[in-house]
Amino acid sequence: MGQERDTGGPPGVSGGYRERPSGLADAVLWTTTTTASARPVLPDGCMDLIWSEGRLLVAGPDTGPYRPEGVPPGTRYVGVRFAPGLGPCVLGLPARELRDRRVPLADLWPAGAVGELAGRAAAAEEPGAIARVLEEAAAARLSEASAPDGRTAAVATALARGRPVAEVARAVALSERQLHRLSLDAFGYGPKTLTRVLRLVRALDLARRGTPYAEVALRAGYADQAHLAREVKSLAGAPMGVLLAPG
Repeated sequence: MGQERDTGGPPGVSGGYRERPSGLADAVLWTTTTTASARPVLPDGCMDLIWSEGRLLVAGPDTGPYRPEGVPPGTRYVGVRFAPGLGPCVLGLPARELRDRRVPLADLWPAGAVGELAGRAAAAEEPGAIARVLEEAAAARLSEASAPDGRTAAVATALARGRPVAEVARAVALSERQLHRLSLDAFGYGPKTLTRVLRLVRALDLARRGTPYAEVALRAGYADQAHLAREVKSLAGAPMGVLLAPG
């Protein structure tokens, strides 16, 4: 385990978010408490197993900003975030079935398993301990799951680097139609949408470090700064300056 630290969090998450590496490859443990000025969570291609005030939830991959409704300030969340492609192996169903959704874990797993996990999380009490309980549950599910398609990681890596869809399909010995189906099941998006989402994640990460927008556009793979601005507004629902403003 790494040292717990304050971070910028996933795209759109405001102050109070903390994360640390998970013992699971391609996952992180995180905690946050909502505030009156909490910002929407932005698309990042990930899926999450979440505990919040006694409830166990699953967050699917988003295609736009997610704004929780009716959540009072001070609500605690603890979760395990799975990198693109890993969530379906843990949760046991294709990512496309959870796209843009938050659902109770009891809708996906047997009632007995969910009840046992909820009890362990309740007994843990402290957020860090709850995160470890969720991590252990995810690890157990992975140990029982079928091995992931070995092409999934290669597809995500290539698309994150901005490789053309046709080139990626050839590299993993699939037709473009087969790649589209694989992507929907593994990531919840078709490959072109996943490319846009991962490019947004890269752009926001660069911008948070103080990189000038023109350089962000170049390094993240946009045609120019205007293209960056259009894509950020389309996927995030707000200009970059608003997303990065303190608060």
